[in-house]
Amino acid sequence: MRYRSQSVAYWYFAVAMVLFGLQVVFGLLSAVKYLGPDPLLYILPFDVTKVIHTNLLIVWVLTGFMGATYWLVPEESRTELHSVKLAYVQLILWTLMGVTAVIGYLFRYGTGNKLLEQPLPHKLVIVACMLIFLYNIGMTIRKAGRFTTTEGVLVLGLLSSAVLYLPALLHYENYTVSIFYRWWTIHLWVEGVWMMIMGSFLAYLLIRLSGVDREVMEKWLYVIVGLVFIAGILGTAHHYYWVGVPTYWLPIGGFFSALEPLALVGMAIYAYTAIRRAGLSHPNTLALHWTIGSAVFALFGAGLLGLAHTWPSVNRWTHGTLITAMHGHSAFYGAYAMIVLAMITYAMPSITRTRNDVSSTLGFWAFWLQVGGMFGMTLSFATAGIGQVYLERIVGLGYLDTQLKIQVHFLMLILTASIFSVGVGLFIFDFFRRAPRAEVLPETEAESVRAGGAAPPEPAGQAAR
Repeated sequence: MRYRSQSVAYWYFAVAMVLFGLQVVFGLLSAVKYLGPDPLLYILPFDVTKVIHTNLLIVWVLTGFMGATYWLVPEESRTELHSVKLAYVQLILWTLMGVTAVIGYLFRYGTGNKLLEQPLPHKLVIVACMLIFLYNIGMTIRKAGRFTTTEGVLVLGLLSSAVLYLPALLHYENYTVSIFYRWWTIHLWVEGVWMMIMGSFLAYLLIRLSGVDREVMEKWLYVIVGLVFIAGILGTAHHYYWVGVPTYWLPIGGFFSALEPLALVGMAIYAYTAIRRAGLSHPNTLALHWTIGSAVFALFGAGLLGLAHTWPSVNRWTHGTLITAMHGHSAFYGAYAMIVLAMITYAMPSITRTRNDVSSTLGFWAFWLQVGGMFGMTLSFATAGIGQVYLERIVGLGYLDTQLKIQVHFLMLILTASIFSVGVGLFIFDFFRRAPRAEVLPETEAESVRAGGAAPPEPAGQAAR
């Protein structure tokens, strides 16, 4: 690494990996409950395991975003972070918030507002952490006096994420009203401003890994920002279909939701263009796999599968079924999990010691098992969801009777989820099997490591500069 303060990214990535592992555990536990009988019914019922599973997803991805930002901003601004101490204080507060929230969910301590179940004290800690984070990043950029387009889009996405969390602080007695405003946070995060964060990470990685011209990549970023604002904001209306809002939201939500995949198409095109120009010449081919995989899988999961059931005449049948789970799992994984894993894979040779295997065999196994497992999970949810829609909503079979009819798909789901979990376990093991590096590499050595060369082993007892 070029700047000593970049080492803080390792600890954010480490926390993210632990939370990722826990999320997978609770996801598997939730999937097994579909088969029954459930020996943990009165200890860890489905509603508790699902709440923990979905909330850990949000928390670990945000933790990964923070770590990736603490890595990227010094590189782009060419300076040390404003305050490493503040970054660690933020991480400690953030981790305590996450741990106590999960413990609270085990005892039914939450708001019941899907994906925003955190009680008010936890939400206030989240706000404090975001303010510390934005202040630290802002002061770093101000100190450097250098502000790239990649940084600009990233900071805009992060700042917008913080602002859009404010509706989550409000409490509504009417659950329908609560659902309406929930999407101001959740939808505008995952189908809006987080796309800008993903786009900026994607641009950064493609510039570093493919050697493509920065000006070309950053022009694509402007296109993505424009598409997010045009389609993403009004596309929120596709969550309003069945909550009692005026009917004019149906065509608005349908039309602009249909435009949302355009931003993902743009990302896939500019990723393909970059690699086509430069080829796979960078030695860190594993980071390239995660980067291109993120763009392609996001187009598949968030774009095509989202479009498949977002139109009102289709969504009236698929809403709230396993079709939604099909779209949600593939979209979140492709768009956000994979880009975080790409940033981690790119940074690992610089932030860990004696890493002589930039693109390790273990890392490729982790990549392909995760991609294959998630693709299988997506197909399992899709086939189960199609059967559910037909039996439950067209034939009129009861919910529990329907679940019994489609259990074979849950067996497929558990099998493919197990494959995915092995891939996650390998990635986490690959991450933690190297000790973190605190030393600043000499300029030529840092360039070699970023280009894929192996850093020489460090002498025992060498002190950090």
